[in-house]
Amino acid sequence: MSDELPRRPGRQRWVAEPDAVTVEPADRVRVAGAPRGFWGQAWRNLRSNPLFWIAAALILLVVAVAAFPGLFTGQDPRYCLVDNSLLPPSSAHWFGFDLQGCDIYARTVYGARASILTGVGAATLFVLIGATLGALAGYYGGLLDSVISRISEIVYAIPLMLAAIVLMQLSTERTIWLVIGTLAGFTWPQAARIARGSVIAANNSEYVLAARALGVSRLGILIRHVLPNSVGPIIVVTAIWLGVFIVTEATLSFLGVGLPPTEVSWGADIATGQQQLRGGSLILFFPATALALTVLSFIMLGDALGDAIDPKTRRSR
Repeated sequence: MSDELPRRPGRQRWVAEPDAVTVEPADRVRVAGAPRGFWGQAWRNLRSNPLFWIAAALILLVVAVAAFPGLFTGQDPRYCLVDNSLLPPSSAHWFGFDLQGCDIYARTVYGARASILTGVGAATLFVLIGATLGALAGYYGGLLDSVISRISEIVYAIPLMLAAIVLMQLSTERTIWLVIGTLAGFTWPQAARIARGSVIAANNSEYVLAARALGVSRLGILIRHVLPNSVGPIIVVTAIWLGVFIVTEATLSFLGVGLPPTEVSWGADIATGQQQLRGGSLILFFPATALALTVLSFIMLGDALGDAIDPKTRRSR
């Protein structure tokens, strides 16, 4: 019996000579790296977003101006001469002088310090108070959840601006720390509600059930598993509220119930410039532009963080 099967017509096979075939090197196989975690993937999406880099550049500039104002101007913002009242801009004084003869550029530069300090301080208390209470309420539930939820609902029902105006007017000595405490004291329910919802969602995940099966304590699960996986929405809302705190402080200073007159503030300078607006003076334009760019940068940062962290908007790249 022949070893070869009979070939059908049209199905013959030909074998090429060894020298007739050129063997090329195999293509290099790309080996995938280690799988990216949640924050690794979020950072990868974030750095490819132009909105993030624009917001980050503006924020870094404002923070640098607030931290080191002497690098951007050599003028004293509190040194005012009536003889310089409403003088136009010049090479030595870029923005000119206000009604009191103060250098507008110097006051705009030094005004960033009060706004950034107020925003960062209020945002820090906003997270510490709101996120802590919200996480405890969402994780332990029961009576603790009911008490914290009822208190947050009461505070949430009080308008921020109205409460801030009343408290600042009742205070005999207005300081920047009083403004920070007032802003955080009436806004922490926002962070508490976000933290509570995120913790409840994370608490029902499979990795939490696995940790419980392994005998991890409740506090250990909260710290090691629940909080790291629920902090994303809190970061986003904090970035947005930081801009809100800055504009609220400026509004209070504009109304004359914010920072004391000894503090250089964008809101106070906007109020001063408003008085000269009908006379054709553009004093109002400079602190208002600085305030608008600062608030806009933090809002853009919050939007970029939300796009990078939210699983519904994240995509593999």
